[in-house]
Amino acid sequence: MNPAIKSNENKENKGSDPFNVNKSQSRKKPTNVSVNIDLLSKAKSLNINLSATLEQALIAKMQEYEREQWRQENADAIQAYNDFVEQRGLFSDSVRKF
Repeated sequence: MNPAIKSNENKENKGSDPFNVNKSQSRKKPTNVSVNIDLLSKAKSLNINLSATLEQALIAKMQEYEREQWRQENADAIQAYNDFVEQRGLFSDSVRKF
């Protein structure tokens, strides 16, 4: 295989798996969790894969956490940019037709 192609494939995988959780190659660890009995019963009756569902929920929660962290870390810069635009406008204001 061409090394350049392989390199691009790896970059694509990193982008689609931001927490490096490649489900097909990850090791699994049995874990006990407590779940509402009615919820568990309904999920089993619907053939919901509890492990996959938990993994998806954890990834979503981690993404939410990282977004909030990014917002907090960049709040000053975002506010400075918004202030700049409010005071001076956008560079494209003179060419806008709407």
